[in-house]
Amino acid sequence: MNYTQLQAAIVAYSENTSTEFAAEIATFVTQAEQRIYNTIQFPSLRKNVTGTTTTNNKYLQCPSDFLAVYSMAAVDATGAYEYLLNKDVNFIRQSYPNPTEDTGIPKYYALFGPRSDDEKELSFILGPTPDAAYTVELHYFYYPESITTVASGRTWLGDNFDSVLFYGSLVESATYMKQEPDIISLYNQKYQEALMLAKRLGDGMERGDAYRDGQYRQKVT
Repeated sequence: MNYTQLQAAIVAYSENTSTEFAAEIATFVTQAEQRIYNTIQFPSLRKNVTGTTTTNNKYLQCPSDFLAVYSMAAVDATGAYEYLLNKDVNFIRQSYPNPTEDTGIPKYYALFGPRSDDEKELSFILGPTPDAAYTVELHYFYYPESITTVASGRTWLGDNFDSVLFYGSLVESATYMKQEPDIISLYNQKYQEALMLAKRLGDGMERGDAYRDGQYRQKVT
């Protein structure tokens, strides 16, 4: 389902053809996307980037679309990966109290907080302070571009699990229109059913295989 089809379906189910309602559809959809993306960890929500540490600088910038870390690794001169452990800023400060002397390949990281040059963006603090320019590989959680703004009008969610996006948007639209409680409850029930199926895929089937887990079998009675 592309965005044009999604808009038409929302209007048809809501039976609201007003221009005011049409102007709010993008908001309904983006709110639904955010709820879905924070409930199910689809592989499409992962991004992988590499960066480089600066010698004797314990700080590392986060990507501009960063939300949370899946993993972070520093790569040494031989190409070996040193996966960093997530710690609190206080732990790194106490473990490596002298940043100019406590140096080496980083072993720990923490979210330090907003950058001094841009309060809207975050930064990491590393421990120990890098003693060389190490390549850092970061896997992180982010929000994909919304179906409401992507040029093609298509996203992974719209193509592969449009039901959860559609019913999630209907819940938001019904709330906006102050629909009767039974209507909102019906839409929410359909949304929860679709969400359960999507979660089975994102948090279940995509995290296992038949070799390790065995094939799914339903008990015959």
